[in-house]
Amino acid sequence: MAARLLLRTSVRAVTACRLAPVASFTRGMAAGGVPTDEEQATGLEKDIMRAWKKGNDPYSIFKPKEYAGSKQDPHIVPSVTHQRMVGCVCEEDNTAVVWFWLHAGDAQRCPSCGAHYQLVAHELPH
Repeated sequence: MAARLLLRTSVRAVTACRLAPVASFTRGMAAGGVPTDEEQATGLEKDIMRAWKKGNDPYSIFKPKEYAGSKQDPHIVPSVTHQRMVGCVCEEDNTAVVWFWLHAGDAQRCPSCGAHYQLVAHELPH
């Protein structure tokens, strides 16, 4: 009995839906199409996109620029303090990391391979 009642109710619901016209959703295309990522971005994502257009990297999320590591073109190490610990993998296939303290000022050398590193001030974006 309950199954028959449930079946009859569901059949009535389906047939009622077929008779009623369904309103089409044309808002997206009528307003000029699907919005771009820049139009939809808000908050932190929007700040990053604006900075990226200007060529900045405020949150250090993009791949860093490669440097030669010489005294004239040292590896740049950003820091919010006057010193930072740096790890250098001196050879490409080396498994050991040489750790040393890098202080603000002139470029300093890695004690093992001689690559140069320079500490630069980095201000937090917030």
